Amino acid sequence: MQTANLTQPHPAASAGADLAAVKARQQGAWASGNYAVVGTTLQIVGENLCEALDLRAGETVLDVAAGNGNVTLAAARRWCVVTSTDYVPALLEQGRRRADAEGLSVNFQTADAEALPFADSHFDVVLSTFGVMFTPDQEKAASELLRVCRSGGQIGLANWTPDGFIGQLFKTIGRHVAPPTGVRPPSLWGTSERLNELFGHAAGVSATPRNFVFRYRSASHWVEVFRTWYGPVHKAFAALPTDKQADLEKDLLDLIESFNRAEDGTMVVPSDYLEVIIAKR
Repeated sequence: MQTANLTQPHPAASAGADLAAVKARQQGAWASGNYAVVGTTLQIVGENLCEALDLRAGETVLDVAAGNGNVTLAAARRWCVVTSTDYVPALLEQGRRRADAEGLSVNFQTADAEALPFADSHFDVVLSTFGVMFTPDQEKAASELLRVCRSGGQIGLANWTPDGFIGQLFKTIGRHVAPPTGVRPPSLWGTSERLNELFGHAAGVSATPRNFVFRYRSASHWVEVFRTWYGPVHKAFAALPTDKQADLEKDLLDLIESFNRAEDGTMVVPSDYLEVIIAKR
């Protein structure tokens, strides 16, 4: 999993932005905590994306910024020939253990979403669920997805939206921890307008609104899990003094309350995302 920043940044990329420094910080963020604790709860998104793409056995599939391998495993379960990539080796190792436990054949390879180590037109299908959207150089990442996908192939994405729960989570964090300047918000990948800017010149873009439901024992349980295991939230709390951590926790609890549809003390929070299918010309 890759992330451009730990918060919602400025609305437009700047030529002066130090994207290499941003990438180094993001890599450290995703290597902290243990993303798999959260990532495994998102498995249904990968399964649904593979069905939306109507994957066929034998297709060559690349998962970009794969994290612990949700859509990797979903494609492998459909007898595709899958390569799973991420720039955090520890996350790939978690995906490898999951694949081994299910007896699935997957090639795992460390790779940067902005510089994929594959030939042009190498894959039938290129996938990313809540991963490539967080790259600091969005144009470069989109160009790489298109480059390694063959003509007539498909790119399938799941991207959080700006107004959904996770989009608002990063906005909330941004009020407490200053974001890097000059980097586009990752949530722009959750808008049809930005997707058409990134891909429309070379492909047909279809975006369908979906939601994933976060289900936790309580709002406090969610905060505990995310501040302990989810790298961006973990790093945000670590960057703040104790009193400011309390302020961030309160704002996160208020955010959950505004989305929570449960009335029994548990947390049931729908989070909007776009299920994206891009048909490369």
